Amino acid sequence: MKILLIGYGKMGKTIEQMALDKGHEIAGIIDQHNTYELANFSEANADVAIEFTHPESAFGNISYCLQHGIPIVSGSTGWLAKYEEAVALCKQQNGAFFYASNYSVGVNLFFHFNEYIASKMKDYPAYEVAIREVHHLQKVDKPSGTGITTAEGILASYPSLQGWSSDEEVENRINIVSEREPDVVGTHIVEYKSAIDKIELGHIAHSRTGFAGGALMAAEWLKDRKGNYGMKDMLNL
Repeated sequence: MKILLIGYGKMGKTIEQMALDKGHEIAGIIDQHNTYELANFSEANADVAIEFTHPESAFGNISYCLQHGIPIVSGSTGWLAKYEEAVALCKQQNGAFFYASNYSVGVNLFFHFNEYIASKMKDYPAYEVAIREVHHLQKVDKPSGTGITTAEGILASYPSLQGWSSDEEVENRINIVSEREPDVVGTHIVEYKSAIDKIELGHIAHSRTGFAGGALMAAEWLKDRKGNYGMKDMLNL
């Protein structure tokens, strides 16, 4: 499989090595220094693109790939105000688009269990729910995309809550506390706290290989498909 890497930070480099180890070919690498080279690619010379960039460039990268027949797997966060536009473009172009805020299989099981626990905890109003996420110092968006997805999974069972807040307690919202520390891959904790006890559900990543491996798995899965997908589709959750 010929893979176009869009974004060549820590995640892109990890994906590159894992792809080569599995016998895939890297068709090209697009980073902040050669973004113009993206115009040289189409379905003729890339089977799939894997995109991990910044919020300001993600939608443009996704749009280009969909318009030029390249199935695209995106893991960029902070751009989701345009997500529905990307989905519409995918349908218009009869393309293939796979998005996840987190590609770790373990994290997506965490999402699944989070939704289940929320569906039960909603019946116990004595417990207040909050989320804490911790990442490395280079992560630019707050809260993390994984933190937001976690909040959305809870909100589906709590119609009385009116969304989430970032780093401040707001009435009728889930507070997502974001912390940035050196050498932290990614930690997400959901906390249900009452006056007498506390229940926690958490996921702690030890390395980026789980995220990179999931993104590569998604690219392999998406290659011969059409439509808009996510981790629930691939993992049958």
